[in-house]
Amino acid sequence: MTEAAATQQTDWSLRPWVLAGLLGLAGLLVWFFTDVSRAEFVPWRAAAGAFVFFGFGALAFTIDPKEWQRPLLFSLLAGLVMAGIAWRAQSAGDHYTDAGYWMAAGVVSVVLAIPLFQSHFYKLLWRTPYEETHFHVWTDAISAAGALAFFLLSLLLAYLLSELFATIDITLLRELLRDDWFTATFAGVTFGAAFGVLRNQLKIIGTMQSVVMLVFSLIAVPFAAALVIFILAVLVSGLDVLWGATRSPTPLLLSCAAASFVLVNSVVRNRDDEASGSRVMRWAALVLALGILPLGIMAAASTGTRIAEYGLSPERIWGLVAIVVAVAYGVAYFVAPIRGRMAHWMERVRTANLHLAVGTCVVAFLLALPVLDFGAISARDQIARLEAGKVDVEDFDFTALRWDFGDAGREALERLTRSGDDKVAELATAARNEEVRSYRRREPSEERDERLANVRVQIEDEALREAVLERIRQRSWLCDDPCVVLDLGRNERDEHTVAFVENGRVERHFFDLRSGKSESDEVLAVEVAMEEGDLKATQKPDSTVEIREWTGRRVYIDGKPAGRPFE
Repeated sequence: MTEAAATQQTDWSLRPWVLAGLLGLAGLLVWFFTDVSRAEFVPWRAAAGAFVFFGFGALAFTIDPKEWQRPLLFSLLAGLVMAGIAWRAQSAGDHYTDAGYWMAAGVVSVVLAIPLFQSHFYKLLWRTPYEETHFHVWTDAISAAGALAFFLLSLLLAYLLSELFATIDITLLRELLRDDWFTATFAGVTFGAAFGVLRNQLKIIGTMQSVVMLVFSLIAVPFAAALVIFILAVLVSGLDVLWGATRSPTPLLLSCAAASFVLVNSVVRNRDDEASGSRVMRWAALVLALGILPLGIMAAASTGTRIAEYGLSPERIWGLVAIVVAVAYGVAYFVAPIRGRMAHWMERVRTANLHLAVGTCVVAFLLALPVLDFGAISARDQIARLEAGKVDVEDFDFTALRWDFGDAGREALERLTRSGDDKVAELATAARNEEVRSYRRREPSEERDERLANVRVQIEDEALREAVLERIRQRSWLCDDPCVVLDLGRNERDEHTVAFVENGRVERHFFDLRSGKSESDEVLAVEVAMEEGDLKATQKPDSTVEIREWTGRRVYIDGKPAGRPFE
């Protein structure tokens, strides 16, 4: 941003007072619309709260007394967009499972749109000076961070004063701070006042921006060195080293790519004459710019491996969206030094930043709209994998269709209940009838067979034996070690009580087999009782596990008591 433009925004002495009142009112309204019970938080409340929060927030960033019509229109548009997304997300219920991602996409779109609006992209389009957009991004972030810090400090002082006055029996401030409406209003007033003061000092904020960038550029040097070592180690050891270190490397890789992006721009800055003059920092920035693409490719390989193994899910598709954005930045930053043989690579990075910011803003906005149903896409992919034989019926996650893909998943599951394959129909029916989500790791059939081989079921009732084995199949944490299952008879609810004895510990499970129902299709009958302080005995694969009389009854392992008496 030019110095003249910065000076234009320092002329409004009423800015702190206006923003304090504006955001104080916003805080009170947000509390009024959203501070209700979960059952009362209906879509219109979510929409109203989002409209106030984002509309007033956008106005605080863009308000200009010399030209107030356009900022007001932009703020109304931002508020209406987020209100619509919030309405849709709150209305989603269990019909969709990725409503939170819609809100996140909307937030990304609005956050990117604010500095683009401030730099008049809507008028200049691709002729928009990069330094203005870049300046607004950093000054907006610094102003918001400073205002947030002021609010937190003010809140701490308010609590200290409330306790001070309470010592002389003046408890009004303490009681006010306990009311959510007051805290919300207080947050808006203090944040708005501080934000207004900071926005009136854009020249000083610009100096602070240079200091922040200088600090970040110092970090760029060791981070670039570490990134080189990491990439070389992966090239030597192979991508398998990532899977061995963590089950979810994708978020870590994308976070490193984002950090590299920030550090590169801390060196590149607004213009060539403002870029760091240190050759070491410039080389570090170049290394980080070239490193974003490998990080994005590794993240893509990680997610692709999981998709190849488990298929699509809404969360994985959203992860793919993030990866596509990271790879797009990576390609742009990788090509920038190559074109022209290193000449003016920083300028090409700045140009790419503007283009990619606009593209990301548009993509995020479209993804927040009811255009694509990632649940339906995922359900079709999962069914196709099952029908193509890419996944065994025993390994197929029918429960995910019931709970993780929304209405589209449940519709697909309903179709599977009428499948010509009896096993598919049986497992689909069991998943469809679940009333409580059973969280379990998707377990390969080999591991499940190993657990079943650990089991010794000392039960004569065949129906109960099958129910016990089915529970073990469905719960991957049962019988990892040799375990024995005993029939303890029926309880007062006429349910079968069964003891799982594993590693010297005793768990009681309850089964309701009335009307031919087993645990797999009557989840409400499931209960596991395990008491703190149970006696733990040494248990071996060939241990004798039995029930003995002892005032009441309890479990014995090799003649030694285990657990507490259950009668």
